[in-house]
Amino acid sequence: MSLNLNVTTKENESLISLSGDLDIYTSPEFSKGILNEFEKNGKDIVIDASQLDYIDSTGLGAFISVYKALTESSKTIKLINVKPNVKKIFVITELDKLFKIEE
Repeated sequence: MSLNLNVTTKENESLISLSGDLDIYTSPEFSKGILNEFEKNGKDIVIDASQLDYIDSTGLGAFISVYKALTESSKTIKLINVKPNVKKIFVITELDKLFKIEE
């Protein structure tokens, strides 16, 4: 499976819709895509995960590296519309305490 990133730039944030799987094969593409968007606009990042079907530990690692880059620049990253199976991974690893996750 692949991962698709669809970017919509708003006034004060970049909305990035993910679809597919975030795993060892797609994590580099995810990190690069998010960081490129951030470098271009310097805005807070909102991730719409409504079409994200799967995430593994490598995907979580990619989220953490993106989080570090954004917080170093005093910007935020937020996840919205997270599927229960994906949210469960964030909860089990306690990354739900690090990332703001909204319905």
